[in-house]
Amino acid sequence: MPSPVTVVGGGIAGIACARALTAGGVAVRVLDRALRPGGRMASRSMRGGRVVDIGASYLTASAASEFAGVVEGWVDRGLARPWTDTFAVAGPGGIERTTTGPVRYAAPGGLRSLVADLAAEVDVRHEHTVEQVRSGPTVDGEPVRSAVLAMPDPQARRLLDPSTADRLLGDRPWEPALAVVLAFDRRSWPADLHGVFVHDDAAVAWVADDGDRRGDGAPVLVAHTTPELARRHLDDPEAAAPAVTAAVSRVLGLDAVPAWTTVHRWTFARPADARPEPYGLLDGIGACGDGWAAPSRVEAAWTSGTALGRALAGSA
Repeated sequence: MPSPVTVVGGGIAGIACARALTAGGVAVRVLDRALRPGGRMASRSMRGGRVVDIGASYLTASAASEFAGVVEGWVDRGLARPWTDTFAVAGPGGIERTTTGPVRYAAPGGLRSLVADLAAEVDVRHEHTVEQVRSGPTVDGEPVRSAVLAMPDPQARRLLDPSTADRLLGDRPWEPALAVVLAFDRRSWPADLHGVFVHDDAAVAWVADDGDRRGDGAPVLVAHTTPELARRHLDDPEAAAPAVTAAVSRVLGLDAVPAWTTVHRWTFARPADARPEPYGLLDGIGACGDGWAAPSRVEAAWTSGTALGRALAGSA
């Protein structure tokens, strides 16, 4: 007998897919190479043990959507909190105006904690690296009922044979980014800053006030770089810290120097052009994540994984 449906990738899309399969009465396991679930909703313990969000910056939920109910449940249990609906907009010369949009939600325990909550009743096998997914389907040579690749296209492509990858994924580019954590001795920026979208800057595209986002007021900013700067520093991410620090100081008008910085590399941070289709499915091999169910965001990843899980459960 084939093994249970096997989901490769423990981010929110993979966990959502596994939960949908379980709800449909289908046995499923998740194989993830990381130590804990989260994927690109990553949070990392920094100096002093404080957790910093270094992946997705926040999440949103469309009105009356199914995902909105999931978020409401997190809020009710204190796992998530409404953060803000207003961010600043800046150019290389500094802050120019503010912009209002949907409510953005953050998590006091870091966004990874939300994925961990979803994964609480899922069979997740951590530190398990998958090398190959083939037609059959098989995962590392083992027959499975279905295989799901819940990861960026370039990573999924590495596991598939070229013909299957071409038919399932097509050829859509993904952009890199570096997340640069800047920790200061004290806060010296406006209390209502929240976050800043930066345009026309060679180094920085977005800056989040992590202390404001997390609700503890810590003097920590997280800057996400432009794809162009990230590409130049993929082999040595830490070398980008001085340029990013200078850009953040210029944009926010800061005189203070960070007490320390650290850089996290996201080789495949986001799809340049997400697909409108909710997922891909070909000969028992599925693909889901924020590269599907456009526009790309946390909600899209959850929606994609859930839709694929239900489709596989319905065909079981």
